[in-house]
Amino acid sequence: MTKYLLSIDYNGGVIEAPMEEWKPEEVKAHMDYYGALIQDLIERGEHVDGIALTSPDVAKVVTAGAGAPVITDGPFAEFKEMLAGFQVVDVDTEERAVEIAVALSRVPGPGGVPLEQPVSVRRIMTDADFDLIVPSR
Repeated sequence: MTKYLLSIDYNGGVIEAPMEEWKPEEVKAHMDYYGALIQDLIERGEHVDGIALTSPDVAKVVTAGAGAPVITDGPFAEFKEMLAGFQVVDVDTEERAVEIAVALSRVPGPGGVPLEQPVSVRRIMTDADFDLIVPSR
């Protein structure tokens, strides 16, 4: 099995309205969809971890320096480019990781319309990958 990171940013897909403007039942349907999808992945033994992040407007950017660290408020990238959350799955093939990403992309938004949010699919490196980079490890 191979692990993949499926990451989602704040790009709204086909829906422009931020979640703060959705009806409560639309937010509930959105979260229930995620819950059912994650439960299915758990039952299949494919779910490793997943997390939703707070909004970028409460983010901090920390930079180490010669003296005290510099801490600034965010966000600094375009809001839609900031990470909203992710899932880590352990699957047999990249195709299965893509299938799960498609399901994540179809999460419903206002009026039940699938958001079609972009989902980034990236294989998590293994020891073998590191051995190719640093053979004497």
